[in-house]
Amino acid sequence: MKKLSVILVIAFLIPAGLFAGEDSEKEAIIKVIQKSYIDGLQNKGPVADIEAGFHPGFELLGINHNSLTKWPIYSWIQYHETKLKEDPSPVTEEEKVTAKFPIVDVTGNAAMVKLEYYKGGQMVFTDYLALYKFEEGWKIVNKIYYKHEEKEN
Repeated sequence: MKKLSVILVIAFLIPAGLFAGEDSEKEAIIKVIQKSYIDGLQNKGPVADIEAGFHPGFELLGINHNSLTKWPIYSWIQYHETKLKEDPSPVTEEEKVTAKFPIVDVTGNAAMVKLEYYKGGQMVFTDYLALYKFEEGWKIVNKIYYKHEEKEN
């Protein structure tokens, strides 16, 4: 009977420990995306925060007139720096980007995140971000997106 009790306790604790590890990975991923992508790129954050969360080989992929477009992270950072020089003032509440993370899926050192991107309370984009975990932590390596139609008030 004692053996059975020990086996049952182990059977319940091992999966709980596995899920706890996965939850901490999900939290780490959300933190990287929030700091580097949302607060960094979208809300005029420091370039160092952006560079910390994106892999140098990152590419944003899009579709334009039925052709695949690619925008590397270094081009996006240059664009960000230009915007900061033109207007260094903080982002207003109407301009501020916020995000929800309906899906954060982790398998080993790979992750896929579905992110809902809001501006002025309206969902503007649905992003799909791919991340890998490197020795220094999670890095965003790719993004595809869908732009929602603007709703009239």
